[in-house]
Amino acid sequence: MTRLKEKLTFWSEKIEKNNRWRQQECFNLIPSENTPSLLVKLAEIADPSGRYAEHRTMKGQEVYFYQGTDFIREVELEARKELKAYFGCQDVELRPISGQMANEVVFKGLVKFVNRKRQKGEPFRRLRLVMNNDLNKGGHLSSQPMGALFNLVEEDPTTGKENVVNIPVREDNPYKADLDRLASLLQDYRPELVVFGKSMFIYPEPVRFVYELVKDWPDRPLLMYDMAHVLGLYGAFQAPFEEGADIVTGSTHKTFFGSQRGLIAGNIAQGSPWPQLWTDIQSRSFPGSTSNHHLGTLLGLLLSTYEMNEFKEPYQAQVRKNAKALARYLREAGIPVEGDEADGFTETHQVLIRVKQFGPGQELARRLEDNNIITNYQALPDDTTFLESSGLRLGVQEMTRFGMKEKDFEILAGLIAEVVRKNKTVKDEVKRYRQNFLEMQYCLPEKEAVELAANLFLSLFPARGVGQKLVENLASKVKEQAG
Repeated sequence: MTRLKEKLTFWSEKIEKNNRWRQQECFNLIPSENTPSLLVKLAEIADPSGRYAEHRTMKGQEVYFYQGTDFIREVELEARKELKAYFGCQDVELRPISGQMANEVVFKGLVKFVNRKRQKGEPFRRLRLVMNNDLNKGGHLSSQPMGALFNLVEEDPTTGKENVVNIPVREDNPYKADLDRLASLLQDYRPELVVFGKSMFIYPEPVRFVYELVKDWPDRPLLMYDMAHVLGLYGAFQAPFEEGADIVTGSTHKTFFGSQRGLIAGNIAQGSPWPQLWTDIQSRSFPGSTSNHHLGTLLGLLLSTYEMNEFKEPYQAQVRKNAKALARYLREAGIPVEGDEADGFTETHQVLIRVKQFGPGQELARRLEDNNIITNYQALPDDTTFLESSGLRLGVQEMTRFGMKEKDFEILAGLIAEVVRKNKTVKDEVKRYRQNFLEMQYCLPEKEAVELAANLFLSLFPARGVGQKLVENLASKVKEQAG
């Protein structure tokens, strides 16, 4: 027991130190991260986090294969209802536990669907051809053959490479699609699947443009939008279902408020070319890809969706204003910003800066981290390899949630410039400035959340005596900090 206590003490202290560093002393500008609210965090470690709730539709009814699942079934139904309202869509599949898994489930479901038409004796086939965004031009790993498309798309026998064609980009702005070339490629290749969405993501995708071109094809492609980065900006930035998309996937923890999960939303209308595709997607979710689908984070997703539906409009507007402000202030501080200045450099939460003249992206990202500014080194479209990145990728969503407004990013941009351009040490200044942004916004106010959080925390402990002391300490500290 002595050795066990020593190990647990050692790591408890390291965890506490890391919590304080990331949550109270740093500015987190990673575009793919966010901090859940206190209640969402507590929901994630509640009793469902250790449970199972496998279920599938059999003979027209939903069958659960474990007992004790009535509560989590209610959670899943409620989360689906709230997310359908958020997207304005018909169906939501919640069992994928990451955005990448959500994409893989859709790809597998589509392969299953296209093989429904096989005649007896015909071989099982993969997707004939897929159109996506080039990984080197900002496309996401999950929609590449080396990612979730692995083994799901046919190969060209003459080259040995997968039949994937990329959405072309403009020469004058490689962050926007070249629509003339796109129209030509669609006609020439006639893909079975078009995947929109990126990880280096500052402008809308050409969903409506593609839909208008292909809508009358007898064999039109499935239009899928991977909104992993911009799920929390749905509607304000882009509303793919209104533009003709059939499927939306995404991560629930980047611009969205949730725990780390994935989801699939569908709007497969009556008379569409895919009447049974949603059934195939559900079957590839379970039993195809998941067993336990992490019920604690599912519970957290429900609470975070309530928050998002309550604060969607002001949050989304502030994120986009903050991103444009950060881009403008960085440009004024002497750091080149990617994108078109006429567009405010960005339409999302992301800001892309070119730092090659000051040093390698990896080196500058580390230098910023040493000064408590957390960023993401990024290969820009003209880079030949990610290992020689010219850029940094920044996201404002988490710091927006901690209360930063446009003008607040002027000081932060200046601190970034001091580190990048002059190699100055600003760690102490950064820590002091972060103290102005410690209370989370766009959720239940801290004072109102304290009582709910205390009760949730207490319910985690079967031994009332120990639990009571812990929760009393927690409640008193939170009340003290809340003033």
